[in-house]
Amino acid sequence: MDVLSLAQIALLASAGLIAGAVNAIAGGGTLFTFSALIATGLPPITANATSSVAITPGNITGALAYHREIRHHGQRFIGLILVSLAGGFLGAALVLLVDNQQFRALVPWFLGFATLLFSLGPRIQAWTRKIRARGESEPSARPNRLWGRLFQFCVATYGGFFGAGMGIVMLAGLAITEGEDHHILTALKNLLAMVIQLVAMVMFVAGGLVSWPHCLAITVAAMLGGWLGGSVARKLPAKIVRQFVIAVGAVLTVVFALG
Repeated sequence: MDVLSLAQIALLASAGLIAGAVNAIAGGGTLFTFSALIATGLPPITANATSSVAITPGNITGALAYHREIRHHGQRFIGLILVSLAGGFLGAALVLLVDNQQFRALVPWFLGFATLLFSLGPRIQAWTRKIRARGESEPSARPNRLWGRLFQFCVATYGGFFGAGMGIVMLAGLAITEGEDHHILTALKNLLAMVIQLVAMVMFVAGGLVSWPHCLAITVAAMLGGWLGGSVARKLPAKIVRQFVIAVGAVLTVVFALG
Protein backbone atom coordinates (compact mmCIF):
# COMPACT_ATOMS: atom_id res chain seq x y z
CA MET A 1 0.00 0.00 0.00
CA ASP A 2 1.29 3.45 -0.91
CA VAL A 3 2.21 5.71 1.99
CA LEU A 4 1.38 9.33 1.32
CA SER A 5 3.29 12.26 2.74
CA LEU A 6 1.45 15.11 4.41
CA ALA A 7 2.21 17.32 1.40
CA GLN A 8 0.69 14.75 -0.97
CA ILE A 9 -2.39 14.36 1.21
CA ALA A 10 -2.80 18.15 1.28
CA LEU A 11 -2.44 18.35 -2.51
CA LEU A 12 -4.97 15.57 -3.14
CA ALA A 13 -7.42 16.91 -0.58
CA SER A 14 -7.18 20.39 -2.11
CA ALA A 15 -7.76 18.96 -5.59
CA GLY A 16 -10.70 16.93 -4.32
CA LEU A 17 -12.21 19.95 -2.58
CA ILE A 18 -11.93 22.08 -5.72
CA ALA A 19 -13.16 19.25 -7.95
CA GLY A 20 -16.22 18.63 -5.80
CA ALA A 21 -17.06 22.33 -5.75
CA VAL A 22 -16.65 22.98 -9.48
CA ASN A 23 -18.54 19.79 -10.34
CA ALA A 24 -21.45 21.04 -8.28
CA ILE A 25 -21.43 24.38 -10.12
CA ALA A 26 -20.17 23.89 -13.67
CA GLY A 27 -18.35 20.55 -14.02
CA GLY A 28 -14.71 19.87 -14.86
CA GLY A 29 -13.46 18.42 -11.58
CA THR A 30 -11.60 15.58 -13.31
CA LEU A 31 -9.04 18.07 -14.61
CA PHE A 32 -7.99 18.82 -11.04
CA THR A 33 -8.02 15.33 -9.55
CA PHE A 34 -6.22 13.64 -12.45
CA SER A 35 -3.47 16.27 -12.53
CA ALA A 36 -2.98 16.15 -8.76
CA LEU A 37 -2.65 12.35 -8.87
CA ILE A 38 -0.04 12.63 -11.62
CA ALA A 39 1.81 15.20 -9.49
CA THR A 40 2.06 12.70 -6.63
CA GLY A 41 3.89 10.29 -8.92
CA LEU A 42 1.17 7.87 -9.96
CA PRO A 43 1.42 6.39 -13.49
CA PRO A 44 -1.12 7.94 -15.90
CA ILE A 45 -3.39 4.88 -16.10
CA THR A 46 -3.48 4.46 -12.32
CA ALA A 47 -4.13 8.20 -11.92
CA ASN A 48 -7.00 8.02 -14.41
CA ALA A 49 -8.59 4.99 -12.73
CA THR A 50 -8.13 6.41 -9.23
CA SER A 51 -9.61 9.76 -10.27
CA SER A 52 -12.59 8.02 -11.83
CA VAL A 53 -13.28 5.96 -8.72
CA ALA A 54 -12.73 8.92 -6.41
CA ILE A 55 -15.43 11.05 -8.04
CA THR A 56 -17.97 8.23 -8.35
CA PRO A 57 -19.61 8.94 -4.95
CA GLY A 58 -20.28 12.47 -6.16
CA ASN A 59 -21.97 11.13 -9.27
CA ILE A 60 -24.10 8.82 -7.15
CA THR A 61 -25.27 11.62 -4.86
CA GLY A 62 -25.85 13.81 -7.93
CA ALA A 63 -28.19 11.18 -9.34
CA LEU A 64 -29.95 10.61 -6.01
CA ALA A 65 -30.68 14.33 -5.78
CA TYR A 66 -33.06 13.83 -8.73
CA HIS A 67 -34.65 10.64 -7.43
CA ARG A 68 -38.19 11.90 -8.07
CA GLU A 69 -37.56 12.58 -11.76
CA ILE A 70 -35.68 9.31 -12.15
CA ARG A 71 -38.46 7.33 -10.45
CA HIS A 72 -41.16 8.90 -12.61
CA HIS A 73 -39.35 8.77 -15.95
CA GLY A 74 -36.55 6.23 -15.54
CA GLN A 75 -38.37 3.34 -17.19
CA ARG A 76 -38.59 5.33 -20.43
CA PHE A 77 -34.81 5.62 -20.59
CA ILE A 78 -33.87 1.96 -20.20
CA GLY A 79 -32.40 1.97 -23.72
CA LEU A 80 -30.08 4.86 -22.86
CA ILE A 81 -29.07 3.14 -19.63
CA LEU A 82 -28.17 -0.05 -21.49
CA VAL A 83 -26.06 1.71 -24.13
CA SER A 84 -24.36 3.70 -21.35
CA LEU A 85 -23.48 0.43 -19.60
CA ALA A 86 -22.07 -0.96 -22.82
CA GLY A 87 -20.14 2.19 -23.68
CA GLY A 88 -18.76 2.61 -20.17
CA PHE A 89 -17.64 -1.03 -20.20
CA LEU A 90 -15.91 -0.61 -23.56
CA GLY A 91 -14.16 2.60 -22.51
CA ALA A 92 -12.88 1.09 -19.28
CA ALA A 93 -11.82 -2.09 -21.10
CA LEU A 94 -9.76 0.01 -23.51
CA VAL A 95 -7.91 1.51 -20.56
CA LEU A 96 -6.93 -2.01 -19.51
CA LEU A 97 -5.55 -2.69 -23.01
CA VAL A 98 -3.17 0.28 -23.32
CA ASP A 99 0.10 0.85 -21.47
CA ASN A 100 1.13 3.97 -19.55
CA GLN A 101 3.23 5.35 -22.38
CA GLN A 102 0.36 5.10 -24.84
CA PHE A 103 -2.12 6.60 -22.38
CA ARG A 104 0.32 9.40 -21.49
CA ALA A 105 0.53 10.35 -25.19
CA LEU A 106 -3.26 10.72 -25.31
CA VAL A 107 -3.58 12.85 -22.16
CA PRO A 108 -2.88 16.28 -23.77
CA TRP A 109 -5.49 15.53 -26.44
CA PHE A 110 -8.09 14.56 -23.85
CA LEU A 111 -7.34 17.59 -21.68
CA GLY A 112 -7.46 19.87 -24.71
CA PHE A 113 -10.75 18.31 -25.85
CA ALA A 114 -12.30 18.72 -22.40
CA THR A 115 -11.11 22.33 -22.16
CA LEU A 116 -12.56 23.07 -25.60
CA LEU A 117 -15.89 21.59 -24.53
CA PHE A 118 -16.04 23.83 -21.48
CA SER A 119 -15.16 26.90 -23.54
CA LEU A 120 -17.88 26.05 -26.09
CA GLY A 121 -20.44 25.08 -23.44
CA PRO A 122 -22.73 28.13 -23.88
CA ARG A 123 -22.57 27.86 -27.69
CA ILE A 124 -23.36 24.15 -27.55
CA GLN A 125 -26.39 24.93 -25.38
CA ALA A 126 -27.56 27.64 -27.78
CA TRP A 127 -27.11 25.30 -30.76
CA THR A 128 -29.06 22.62 -28.90
CA ARG A 129 -31.97 25.00 -28.26
CA LYS A 130 -32.14 25.89 -31.97
CA ILE A 131 -32.28 22.23 -33.01
CA ARG A 132 -34.95 21.49 -30.41
CA ALA A 133 -37.02 24.47 -31.54
CA ARG A 134 -36.79 23.33 -35.14
CA GLY A 135 -37.81 19.80 -34.16
CA GLU A 136 -40.84 21.12 -32.31
CA SER A 137 -41.99 23.19 -35.29
CA GLU A 138 -41.03 20.53 -37.87
CA PRO A 139 -41.43 17.03 -36.37
CA SER A 140 -39.87 15.48 -39.49
CA ALA A 141 -36.64 17.39 -38.78
CA ARG A 142 -36.32 15.95 -35.27
CA PRO A 143 -33.29 13.61 -34.97
CA ASN A 144 -34.15 9.91 -34.73
CA ARG A 145 -33.73 8.48 -31.24
CA LEU A 146 -31.68 5.64 -32.71
CA TRP A 147 -29.00 8.20 -33.50
CA GLY A 148 -29.35 9.43 -29.95
CA ARG A 149 -28.58 5.95 -28.65
CA LEU A 150 -25.52 5.69 -30.89
CA PHE A 151 -24.32 9.11 -29.80
CA GLN A 152 -24.80 8.19 -26.14
CA PHE A 153 -22.79 4.99 -26.68
CA CYS A 154 -19.88 7.06 -28.02
CA VAL A 155 -20.12 9.52 -25.12
CA ALA A 156 -20.24 6.64 -22.62
CA THR A 157 -17.18 5.03 -24.22
CA TYR A 158 -15.28 8.29 -23.82
CA GLY A 159 -16.59 8.58 -20.26
CA GLY A 160 -15.38 5.11 -19.35
CA PHE A 161 -11.96 5.83 -20.83
CA PHE A 162 -11.32 9.36 -19.49
CA GLY A 163 -14.52 11.33 -18.99
CA ALA A 164 -13.59 15.00 -18.52
CA GLY A 165 -16.27 17.13 -20.18
CA MET A 166 -18.55 14.14 -20.69
CA GLY A 167 -21.55 15.81 -19.06
CA ILE A 168 -21.60 18.76 -21.47
CA VAL A 169 -21.73 16.59 -24.59
CA MET A 170 -24.17 14.16 -22.99
CA LEU A 171 -26.59 16.90 -21.97
CA ALA A 172 -26.51 18.41 -25.46
CA GLY A 173 -27.21 15.06 -27.12
CA LEU A 174 -30.05 14.25 -24.73
CA ALA A 175 -31.63 17.66 -25.20
CA ILE A 176 -31.72 17.19 -28.98
CA THR A 177 -33.13 13.66 -29.06
CA GLU A 178 -35.25 13.51 -25.91
CA GLY A 179 -36.77 17.00 -25.97
CA GLU A 180 -37.56 17.17 -22.25
CA ASP A 181 -37.42 20.04 -19.77
CA HIS A 182 -34.17 20.99 -18.08
CA HIS A 183 -34.79 19.18 -14.79
CA ILE A 184 -35.59 15.85 -16.45
CA LEU A 185 -32.57 16.17 -18.75
CA THR A 186 -30.29 16.95 -15.82
CA ALA A 187 -31.69 14.01 -13.88
CA LEU A 188 -31.13 11.72 -16.85
CA LYS A 189 -27.61 13.06 -17.42
CA ASN A 190 -26.72 12.46 -13.76
CA LEU A 191 -28.23 8.97 -13.87
CA LEU A 192 -26.29 7.99 -17.01
CA ALA A 193 -23.06 9.51 -15.66
CA MET A 194 -23.50 7.42 -12.52
CA VAL A 195 -24.04 4.27 -14.60
CA ILE A 196 -20.93 4.96 -16.69
CA GLN A 197 -18.75 5.70 -13.67
CA LEU A 198 -20.00 2.66 -11.75
CA VAL A 199 -19.22 0.20 -14.54
CA ALA A 200 -15.82 1.86 -15.05
CA MET A 201 -15.18 1.66 -11.31
CA VAL A 202 -15.90 -2.07 -11.26
CA MET A 203 -13.54 -2.60 -14.20
CA PHE A 204 -10.75 -0.51 -12.69
CA VAL A 205 -11.04 -2.11 -9.26
CA ALA A 206 -11.11 -5.61 -10.77
CA GLY A 207 -8.07 -4.70 -12.87
CA GLY A 208 -6.13 -3.57 -9.79
CA LEU A 209 -5.62 -0.06 -11.17
CA VAL A 210 -6.83 1.95 -8.18
CA SER A 211 -4.52 3.41 -5.53
CA TRP A 212 -6.82 3.43 -2.52
CA PRO A 213 -4.86 5.83 -0.26
CA HIS A 214 -4.87 8.43 -3.05
CA CYS A 215 -8.53 7.71 -3.77
CA LEU A 216 -9.59 8.16 -0.16
CA ALA A 217 -7.74 11.47 0.18
CA ILE A 218 -9.66 12.84 -2.80
CA THR A 219 -13.09 11.34 -2.13
CA VAL A 220 -13.55 12.70 1.38
CA ALA A 221 -12.54 16.20 0.31
CA ALA A 222 -14.61 16.01 -2.89
CA MET A 223 -17.75 15.20 -0.91
CA LEU A 224 -17.14 18.28 1.24
CA GLY A 225 -16.39 20.32 -1.86
CA GLY A 226 -19.63 19.20 -3.46
CA TRP A 227 -21.60 20.36 -0.45
CA LEU A 228 -19.76 23.70 -0.36
CA GLY A 229 -20.14 24.08 -4.11
CA GLY A 230 -23.88 23.63 -3.83
CA SER A 231 -23.97 26.51 -1.37
CA VAL A 232 -21.62 28.73 -3.38
CA ALA A 233 -23.57 28.04 -6.58
CA ARG A 234 -26.36 30.24 -5.29
CA LYS A 235 -24.00 33.20 -5.03
CA LEU A 236 -21.24 32.66 -7.60
CA PRO A 237 -22.13 32.76 -11.32
CA ALA A 238 -21.33 29.52 -13.14
CA LYS A 239 -19.63 31.64 -15.84
CA ILE A 240 -16.83 32.59 -13.46
CA VAL A 241 -16.26 28.99 -12.44
CA ARG A 242 -16.31 27.90 -16.09
CA GLN A 243 -13.67 30.50 -16.96
CA PHE A 244 -11.52 29.25 -14.08
CA VAL A 245 -11.82 25.65 -15.28
CA ILE A 246 -10.99 26.68 -18.85
CA ALA A 247 -7.88 28.57 -17.73
CA VAL A 248 -6.67 25.64 -15.63
CA GLY A 249 -7.45 23.19 -18.44
CA ALA A 250 -5.51 25.25 -20.97
CA VAL A 251 -2.46 25.42 -18.71
CA LEU A 252 -2.60 21.69 -17.97
CA THR A 253 -2.95 20.87 -21.66
CA VAL A 254 0.24 22.80 -22.44
CA VAL A 255 2.10 21.32 -19.48
CA PHE A 256 1.24 17.73 -20.44
CA ALA A 257 1.96 18.40 -24.13
CA LEU A 258 5.42 19.74 -23.32
CA GLY A 259 6.17 17.32 -20.47
